Amino acid sequence: MENEEKRDAAIRLTMMPRDTNAHGTVFGGVILSYIDIAGGVEAVRHTKHERFVTVAMNEVIFHEPVFIGDLVSFYAETVKVGNTSITIHVEVEAERFGNKGQKVRVTSADLTFVAIDEKREKVRIGK
Repeated sequence: MENEEKRDAAIRLTMMPRDTNAHGTVFGGVILSYIDIAGGVEAVRHTKHERFVTVAMNEVIFHEPVFIGDLVSFYAETVKVGNTSITIHVEVEAERFGNKGQKVRVTSADLTFVAIDEKREKVRIGK
């Protein structure tokens, strides 16, 4: 993928047998969960606000399967910051295990998070 040397993954992990379905591919829900985590990491990194909740994740289309042993990277980038919400774009890429570093684009998503306080009330970002 382009610019991988310049990008810092929000999270990167190796897929294990516990993450797979009966067909030997990683559950889509596992990938969705990590997309959510990566988006949350970026929201906190970008704003320094400590608490966010996910309110939306746009359409997710899987272009390639993910297999046991693949090293999966979740690249997150802030798209927009509002008063109480932030939109994060997450790109997912898999480096194929045992395939000389072949990388494939798995999927991407835009997520919207809302800043909350310790009482779980919506607040302005940074407050």
